[in-house]
Amino acid sequence: MKLHWLNKRPKDSTGISWGIPWERGALKREDTICLQSSSGKKSPLQTWPMAFWPDGSVKWTGHAAVLQGDEEIYEVSLNEHVKSDSILQVRGNNHTIEIDTGKLLFSINKQGNRIINYVKRGTKTIAFDGKLNLIRETRRKEDGSTIIREDPFEGIITYVEIEQKGPLRAVIKIKGIHQEVSGTGTLLPFELRLYFYANTESVRTVHTLFYDGDPEKDFIKGVGLELSVPLTGEAWNRNVRFSGDEGIYSEAAQLLLTRRHRNVDGLFQKQIAGEIVSLKEEKHSQLLEHAKQNTIWNNFKLQQDSADHYRISKRTQESSAWVESTHGTRAKGLLYIGGEDHGISVGIRNFWQKFPSALEVSDLNKSEAKLKAWFWSPDAGAMDLRHYNNETHVVSAYEGFDEMRSSPFGIANTSEVYLHFYTDRPSNEELLSKIEELQAPLLLVCEPEYYHHSKASGVWSLVDRTTPMKAKLEEQLDKAFHFYKKEIEQRRWYGYWNYGDVMHTYDPVRHQWMYDIGGFAWQNTELVPNIWLWYSFLRSGREDVFIMAEAMTRHTSEVDCYHFGEYAGLGSRHNVVHWGCGCKEARISMAGLHKYYYFLTTDERVRDLLTEVKDADQALANLDPMREFYSTEQFPTHARVGPDWAAFCSNWLSEWERTENQTYKEKIMTGINTLKKLPFRLLSGPTFGYDPKTSDLLYMGDGNEGGYHMVIAFGGPQAWMEIAQVLGDSEWEDMLAEFGEFYVKSNEEKLARSNGILHNKLFSLPMLASGMVAYAAARKKDKNLAEKAWDLLLDEEISQMVLPIKEEEVQSWRRITEVPSITTNTTSQWCLNTIVSLELIGEYLPNQEFKKVLVQQESD
Repeated sequence: MKLHWLNKRPKDSTGISWGIPWERGALKREDTICLQSSSGKKSPLQTWPMAFWPDGSVKWTGHAAVLQGDEEIYEVSLNEHVKSDSILQVRGNNHTIEIDTGKLLFSINKQGNRIINYVKRGTKTIAFDGKLNLIRETRRKEDGSTIIREDPFEGIITYVEIEQKGPLRAVIKIKGIHQEVSGTGTLLPFELRLYFYANTESVRTVHTLFYDGDPEKDFIKGVGLELSVPLTGEAWNRNVRFSGDEGIYSEAAQLLLTRRHRNVDGLFQKQIAGEIVSLKEEKHSQLLEHAKQNTIWNNFKLQQDSADHYRISKRTQESSAWVESTHGTRAKGLLYIGGEDHGISVGIRNFWQKFPSALEVSDLNKSEAKLKAWFWSPDAGAMDLRHYNNETHVVSAYEGFDEMRSSPFGIANTSEVYLHFYTDRPSNEELLSKIEELQAPLLLVCEPEYYHHSKASGVWSLVDRTTPMKAKLEEQLDKAFHFYKKEIEQRRWYGYWNYGDVMHTYDPVRHQWMYDIGGFAWQNTELVPNIWLWYSFLRSGREDVFIMAEAMTRHTSEVDCYHFGEYAGLGSRHNVVHWGCGCKEARISMAGLHKYYYFLTTDERVRDLLTEVKDADQALANLDPMREFYSTEQFPTHARVGPDWAAFCSNWLSEWERTENQTYKEKIMTGINTLKKLPFRLLSGPTFGYDPKTSDLLYMGDGNEGGYHMVIAFGGPQAWMEIAQVLGDSEWEDMLAEFGEFYVKSNEEKLARSNGILHNKLFSLPMLASGMVAYAAARKKDKNLAEKAWDLLLDEEISQMVLPIKEEEVQSWRRITEVPSITTNTTSQWCLNTIVSLELIGEYLPNQEFKKVLVQQESD
C-alpha cells in the first residue's frame, strides 16, 4: 500500500499522525506495520487500532511518525517493525507530568492555573507559566449611559490525563474551567490537548472552548493562550517577527536607526533581518551611544480584525499609546520572539479565516517576555451570542417551531496552536516554511483506489471519465465543488463562529444568500453536505476538497451541536444564528458526518465527539422531535425511521466499530429486527413511538406524519448502506432495495402494494431517493430500475438541479458571480447521490446530453 503527502511536506523533522483503512480480514490485531520510503529507508512507526470489523480484524489504524519530508512516496508493509532510536519519555507524579522529547523537557501541571509549568532545554528554562486567558464583558444601563466592565478570567485545571503514551507520540488531555481572577465566579469550560513527538522541538495544542454563559449578560471579549519566555541580550537584539500576507515583518525592541546613523556597516539591515548584532567594535561606539537613546518598544501585536484586514502596532509601555506599524490583508498567523540565546514561535491555524484573532508579545525587553495567542482578540468587539430577534418566524421563514429555543448554552469551538522552540535564530525563510506547514494539512494519505477497495468508508465511486456521459457528470461534480469553494471566498463566509459553514438558499433578486430569512440562512449540515465533501475527497484525494471538508467538520461538529445541557447530543437546525432554530435533532450531530475526519487524521477531539453522540437518543426523552404532531401519552417519545433512528444507527455503528461494544450493535439490530416484522418493513411508519431505555421502535401505523423524503435526506442511506456492508444481512439489504424500488413506483402500484395506505403524496422530492433506487437496481440487476434512478438525477423537473451548472456575472453593489437557481440542499444531495449512483449503476448510465428526460414520473 502506498502513501503520499496530501500536498505540503515538512522540511525539518516533524511529527505527524494519520489513519489507514483495511479491508475486512486483511489486518490482524497482532500484525506489525512498517513504513518505508520509496528510496528504501525504513522509519519507526507508532500504530494503534481505531476501528474493527465484526470478525475482529482491524478496520482502521492510526499511525504516528517523525518524518523529514524529503520523500514523496511511502509504502506500508506488514509484519515488519523498526525500532526508534529516540524514545519519547512520559512520566508523572501527583502534581505534574513530564514529557521528554529527547530535545526538550516539558512539565505539565495537574492542578492550578498554570498548565505548562516549564519547558527546558537541558537544565535551562526556555518557557514557563503557560496558561489560558479569558475576558468577559458585562454591560448595564445607568442614567442613560452604557457602562461596560471587563473582567479577566484564567483557566483552572480540573482534570489531566495521559491519553496516549507511545515511543513516538504522546497526547496529554487537560480539562478545566475559567475562573474570575478577582473573584470566585467560573465561566466557559475548556479542553486542551498537547501533542508531543520524539526528537522534536514543537508542541501542537488543540483548544476547545465551551459556552455555558448567559448570552444576555456574558459577552466574551477575549480568549487566548499565554506563555512566559525568559529572554537575554541587549534591547537591539530582542527580535519580534510576524508572518504577513506573504513574507515576514521584523522589528526589534530598540532600533539601530538614528538621525545620524542610518545603516552603519549594514548593521541595521542585519538587525531587521533578525540577526544578532554585535556593537563591541570601537568604530561602532558612536552608533551605540546614539542608539541607546532610542525608544524601547516592549509591546507588539498583530490583530486580524476581518478576513481582509490586519494591523501591526507597537507601544513602549501599558501607559502609552499604541503606534500603528503597518496594515495588510491576510496574515498567515505566526509570531516569533527571540533574544540572544534562543527564541520561540507561535502559530494559530486558520488565523485569518477565524478572525478576530491576534498575536501579541509584551515586555519584550524585560527578563520575562509574555507571548499571547488570541483565538478571539480583545481588540475586537465582544462575542454577541444572542438571538437575532425575540420571536420566531415559522410560516414566513421556515423556522421549525413557534417555541423559542435559540440557545448557545453547550456549543463549542476548537482552535489549533503550534509552538516551536529555537536554539538559534531562524531565518525568515525558515519561519515562512514553518507557517506554511502549519496552515496546510500536513498529512499522509492513501490513493483513492485503496480507500475504495477497502470498503471501510461506505458506498461511493471513484472518479471515472471513461465515457462521454460519465465525463459530463464528473465535470458537473467538479463545478459544484468549485462553485462553493469560490463562494466561500466571494461571500466571505469566515469568522470564529462561521468558518466552515455555507448558506442554505440563494436570493437572485438581492444577489445575496438568504442570510436573514430564518431557516434559509446557514446550512448546519442540512442534507449532509459534509458527506458529499468527504466522499469527494476520498474519490479524488484533492487537498482543496480536504480543506473545505475539514473546516466544515470542525464547525458543524462543535458550533452546530450541543455538548452539555438540555440538548446534549443533539444539534441545531439551519437558521440565521447557528444555534437559533427550535429544532434540536440528532440528524445534525450524527457521527457519520464527522467520523471521516477522525479516521483520516486520528484527531482525538473528533473522536470525543463521536463518543459524545453514542447515546444521543436519550435526549428524545426530554425533547420529542415529533411534538408538533403527537403527544407522549401513549409512547415515551417519538422517532422517525429517518432522520432520527437513521442518525442513531450512524452513532451506534461508530461506537460499535471503534470500541467493539456489542451493546451498540444490539441497538442497531433491535430496530432492524422490529422493522423486519412490520407490514412494510423499512417503509413502515415513517414515525414510531420510541423508548430510549430499550432502543425500541414502537409501531403506530403506516403513512403517518413524517414524510418519506425525510427518511433518506439526512445521511440515512449512507449509514444504512455501510451497515449493510458490515452486517452482511441479506434481509436488511433486501429492505433497502425494497424502499428504493417502492419510491419510484406509480401511484397505482404504491396503493396496490400497500393495501391502499401508501401513495405518491407521501413520497415527495424523489431525487433524494435516487441513491436508494440505485441500490435497488444494483441488488436486483434491474436495468429499468437503474434508468429510473438516473432519471431522478438528470431530469431537471424531478431533481430541481439545473444542469449543466452555469455561473453568471452580474453587477450589483459589486461584481458578483452567481448561480441564480442554487440551493445547498439540492446541490449536496444531487452530488452525493450521483457519486453513489456512479458506483452502483454506472454501467446503466444513459449516453445523453443534460436535458429534460422524456420518461416522466407518473403523477397522482
